[in-house]
Amino acid sequence: MSPSYCGRIAPTPTGYLHLGHARTFWIAMERAREAGGTLIYRDEDIDPQRCLPEYAQSAIDDLRWFGCDWDEGPDVNGPHAPYRQSQRMDRFLQAWEHLKKGGYIYPCDKSRKDVSRAAQAPHADDDAEPIYPESWRPALGAGRTAKEPGATNWRFRVPNDREIIFDDVRLGPCEFECLRDFGDFLVWRKDGVPAYELAVVVDDNAMGITEVVRGEDLLISTARQLLIYEALGLTPPQFYHTPLMCDSSGLRLAKRHRSLSLRELREAGHSPEALRHSDDWWSGLED
Repeated sequence: MSPSYCGRIAPTPTGYLHLGHARTFWIAMERAREAGGTLIYRDEDIDPQRCLPEYAQSAIDDLRWFGCDWDEGPDVNGPHAPYRQSQRMDRFLQAWEHLKKGGYIYPCDKSRKDVSRAAQAPHADDDAEPIYPESWRPALGAGRTAKEPGATNWRFRVPNDREIIFDDVRLGPCEFECLRDFGDFLVWRKDGVPAYELAVVVDDNAMGITEVVRGEDLLISTARQLLIYEALGLTPPQFYHTPLMCDSSGLRLAKRHRSLSLRELREAGHSPEALRHSDDWWSGLED
C-alpha cells in the first residue's frame, strides 16, 4: 500500500450498528492508518423508506465511542462533501444515463418475488441465488429512448459465458461465473433510487477510494460491481473482504441482534477496549 491509499467507512442507517459492523470498520480504519492514507466516512442513506436520521447519528456516536475515527465525513471537513448518498442523486442519474445509452441496462417490471418463484424449479439449487431468467430479457436496446428511470426497475444485462475473476487482498483469487452464480441484477429501483450496486460504484470512484474493506457476504456484490466499473469505463479499487462475525448458534450477525448492537453493549457497561480485545472479536481473522 502507498501514501495515496484512500479507504472508507460506509454504514447504512437502517438500524443500530452491531459488533460485526464495528469489527469491519475497525479493520478499515487500521488499514488506512497503516498505509498512512485517508479514511472517509460516508452515510449510505439512499433508501428513504428505511434510512432514518436517528440511526445515522447513532452510527457516528457509537463508532466514536468504540474508538474509530476518520479524516473526512459528515462531522469532519474535507474535499469530498457531501458525504450522504441522498445528496448525490445527480451523479447516480448520470451513471444511469451512461449505462442506458450503452445498452447495458433495461427496464424491468418483474419483482424480487417473481424472480424467486421462477428459480424454484425442481432442479434448482436451494442455496443458490435466484437467477433472473434469460427468457424474460427484452430485446437489446430496450429502454434506450427513456428520458429518466421512471417508476420501473432497471436491470444490468449480465454477459453470457463470462467469468469474473479478481484478487481479494485477504482471500486471494476469487471467481464467479455469470448467469450461474448471479444473473441480471438491479441498478435502479422503481421507487426512484439507485440500487446498492450502482450507488457504491459511483461514490467509491468519485471519492477516490483505492481499497474497499467490507464483509465476505458481499463477495458476489464485488463481482457485479466489477461489471459496472467496466461498463462505466472506470478503474475499480482493490477489495479486502473481512471474515463474518457470527452469534453463538453460528448465524451471521444482523441489525436484528439488538443484544450485540454497539448501543446495547455500551449501555450494558462494556468498554470498547474490552470488546476490541476479546477473543471472539478476532476469531477467524487472517492477516
